[in-house]
Amino acid sequence: MDEPSAQLHLEIRERVVRALATRRPLLHHLNADTSWLLQIPRPASAIRHGSRIYYNILIDPWFVGGQSDVARWFSQQWHATESAVKTVAEVEALAQQIEIFTGGLRLGKGRVTKKEAAADIETFIDAVAISHEFTDHCHKETLLELHKDIPVFATEKAASLISSFKHFRSIVAIPTFTSDLPDWRSYSLAPLPTWLSISRLTASNDALYYHSALLIAFATHPFLPSTPRKRTSASMFPDPSAESSGPDAAECVIYTPHGIPHASLVPIELADPPLHTLAFLHGLHDVSIAAAQQLNLGAKNGLLAQRALRAKYWVGTHDEVKTGGGLVGWFLRRKIWTLEDALRDVSPEVNDKDIDMEDVRFEEIGNGQSRVLE
Repeated sequence: MDEPSAQLHLEIRERVVRALATRRPLLHHLNADTSWLLQIPRPASAIRHGSRIYYNILIDPWFVGGQSDVARWFSQQWHATESAVKTVAEVEALAQQIEIFTGGLRLGKGRVTKKEAAADIETFIDAVAISHEFTDHCHKETLLELHKDIPVFATEKAASLISSFKHFRSIVAIPTFTSDLPDWRSYSLAPLPTWLSISRLTASNDALYYHSALLIAFATHPFLPSTPRKRTSASMFPDPSAESSGPDAAECVIYTPHGIPHASLVPIELADPPLHTLAFLHGLHDVSIAAAQQLNLGAKNGLLAQRALRAKYWVGTHDEVKTGGGLVGWFLRRKIWTLEDALRDVSPEVNDKDIDMEDVRFEEIGNGQSRVLE
């Protein structure tokens, strides 16, 4: 490596290390579609005596190969864009590298190097979260690459399907977060640590739970800001004068690959202790099977949902235009919305003609890209 290249490499590494030093959650987009690695920094009490810095949750992994639901003649798809991450081993390597950069794997001065410590860890993936039983979310071949001791948290039908693989030792059905039980801590099921819970939000009149969301809540930030708790009918976003926070408040990531109706987010607004939505993963594309079935709710619903959540980051997901075949392909309809068009279309519904683009806070995290959720 020549001197200019070495200097550039050093500068990039230093920037990465400085970003990681914030000890904030990291979000990695593993393909062009909807596979993610969420790295949540463990609370200070959990990283004593050389424990790892991050708790790593792999979400809906599907890296290579095709996926088919019902039968190949009915529906089959492949990634149109090659996945940045092609194996679970590459996910493990990514998580290991982050630990090394952040100074994790400390086992005592002079005992072993960080790389040697990493070699003794069987897996850096702490949990897998599966949002749907459909094979572009619950991809058998990818899941079978995972270590059998990794706990899998999956929706009820997905959990049943994964059980049939006879591979994992621990499969937990994800409970539904409701206003009747608004405490996020009540959904922290073993073997999750007590500062983390995985649940889901569902929509009424959605028998297949197609338009549902995963809710990953965690209490690791020592100084959470106040959270707006209500909104005015004339504004796109909640009223900042009505705020709530508390010692047991938590942050959350809401992941909804097909979109969840904005009206179904009321449990988040009523959560007690409060939930601060750090990231909201919802795509822009409106996808349907002719007039029979709405698949992805798209940008308009995303804007109305962001009005309720006021997430710090709204991130696109599940918008890859995949290659495919089968009967479904003949009837598939996709409208690719721009955010500007969606804003114009939604404005009359919220009685606000001048919604500021900066307030929407939408961003794309591309295939193979990462974001520190500061």
